[in-house]
Amino acid sequence: MGPAGPTGPVMSREEADRALGRLDAEHEAVESSLLALQDHAGRRLLEGAQLSGTTERRWARAEAAITLLWNGFETYSRTLKAARELRERRRWPSRDDLVELTRLLRGTLTVSGGALGQVGTAGATGSGGAGLTEAPKLAEELTLSQLVDRMNDWYAQALDVVAAADSVWSALPARIDLLAAELGRVRSLAHSVGVRPGEHPAADDLERTTAELTALRAEVLRDPLAFWTPTGGSSAPGGGRPNTTRYDAAARALEEVRREIDAVLAVRQDAEQRLMKLRDVLSRADRTLAEARSARGEVLAKIAASEVPAVSGPPTALQEQLTTAAEHRRHARWHRLSPLLESLELRAEEELERARDQLSAVTAPLAVRAELRGRLDAYKAKVARHGMAEDRILIERYDAARRMLWSAPCDLRAAEDAVLRYQKAAQDVLVPRQHGEAGGAMNMGAE
Repeated sequence: MGPAGPTGPVMSREEADRALGRLDAEHEAVESSLLALQDHAGRRLLEGAQLSGTTERRWARAEAAITLLWNGFETYSRTLKAARELRERRRWPSRDDLVELTRLLRGTLTVSGGALGQVGTAGATGSGGAGLTEAPKLAEELTLSQLVDRMNDWYAQALDVVAAADSVWSALPARIDLLAAELGRVRSLAHSVGVRPGEHPAADDLERTTAELTALRAEVLRDPLAFWTPTGGSSAPGGGRPNTTRYDAAARALEEVRREIDAVLAVRQDAEQRLMKLRDVLSRADRTLAEARSARGEVLAKIAASEVPAVSGPPTALQEQLTTAAEHRRHARWHRLSPLLESLELRAEEELERARDQLSAVTAPLAVRAELRGRLDAYKAKVARHGMAEDRILIERYDAARRMLWSAPCDLRAAEDAVLRYQKAAQDVLVPRQHGEAGGAMNMGAE
């Protein structure tokens, strides 16, 4: 402690009592904060951890701030104790007592520069708060109020580091461990269905995710502040949050692998049913193609001058792949069976649809002939209903069209022309007759 500096007017008894009350309250608050910081789990973890990177640098500065904080608190406590003992000597302090109280409570304290020099050296390696980036000083003059402000700054700087590290350590390692446990479960399932590294992409993804989680956990333990995102300029709880970007990416990767393994497990459960369905679809495609080939022969024999498309052979490649799929199931190669089944199911449906299209294209001339036959018979029935079945022209044209449509090979173009001629002749005969019948009905109504 050095000599007191100018303090201004001497304090009255009431002013001295009020100042002592305020300083006592501040002393109690600082002491409570110091003890809480001393007992903080994050501080204990930081003291025992092997730190690196951002955390190592900031914890070195925070430790210097804590040292300053305790030294300042001791100076503050000694000065406040001296002032309190002086005030308690007598109920009504003398003039000399008030002068000394004024000096203690309002005057400056000469704080030794040893601690300040240490902090200045630590602070030179990086950014810091008040007192942490200053050059070493032999001494500094501070009032009690200024010393409280400094202690608040040092406390805030230390608490920022301690609380942020504790928040990261409380959040990330436990979540990483849970994810690693889930990863182990998925790896066991993967192994049970033959999904192994080097043989299946999902197993390779599992290995990469395992390596990433191992590295992430080690980095979090060594440098937790590298995984802290401050908000509002503070690292204290509520002023930031743990950065979980890498953890979230690993969790998503594991979820994708888990879905892949679940799909493989589903294949193991219903493989036989899916194989039976595939056999049925390919069998239907074969029967449809066989029907198309038979129909093509019929069309070529019965329809003249018609372009009949060729019919492809059976899907032998798909049959071979179906045999391979059955082998995969027999030998429990589920990871290989899964993508093969999906491909086969898609291609089998496409093959069935293609066979149906070929059948439709081949039988199109027969459908045209059937439509012409139906149209011819429909007009003949209409003519008969109107009593014109014995009309010579209609009989001749009907017989000509019928011979063409029921002969083999049938010339569809000529047959269609013949049907159109019969239709026209029927319309020529029926329209006047229908008008006449309508006129007769009107005359009957007039009578």
